[in-house]
Amino acid sequence: MSHTLKVLFISGSLRKNSYNTAALRAAKEGAPNNMQIEFADLSGIPLYDQDQRDEEVPAAVSKLVEQVRAADALLFATPEYNYSMSGVLKNAIDWVSREQPQPFAGKPAAIMSASMSLLGGVLAQYDLRRAMVFLDMHCINKPEVMISTAHERFDAEGRLTDDTTREFIGKLVSALGDWTRRLQAGEQQ
Repeated sequence: MSHTLKVLFISGSLRKNSYNTAALRAAKEGAPNNMQIEFADLSGIPLYDQDQRDEEVPAAVSKLVEQVRAADALLFATPEYNYSMSGVLKNAIDWVSREQPQPFAGKPAAIMSASMSLLGGVLAQYDLRRAMVFLDMHCINKPEVMISTAHERFDAEGRLTDDTTREFIGKLVSALGDWTRRLQAGEQQ
């Protein structure tokens, strides 16, 4: 068996009953045994302010920076707000990206989204992918996981009840692991 991969799960939602956070919990349940999963907490990250950063980087930001640096790969789950990723996620990315060396550079990543709409967050994923290109992350292209009508796929406790969605999430997590190992093997050659 290959070495254990450290994967950081980042939800772009702060909502207690977030479908995106619930999707990440389902991803953890279906993750291979050789993955060590950690969840990021974006709730304590203030709005980005260069003056504040110049004075002192907030502890919540420093923690996220270290989590990103320590991770072998990243899995993002974002809701879609106004045809884009959530402000919470964009703000966290802005904070982390200011650190040097830039922590996202070269990181393997994957995206999923959950939405009550029929599109499942496709436009949020598009915007997040554009940011990833600028930040030099290596996002996998397939499988794409866009959980539409999420309110029908999770129960009141946030447990995923749809087997097809569970299968897609499992394939995404597996593909992220494979992609990460391929990139790591390339680095070692």
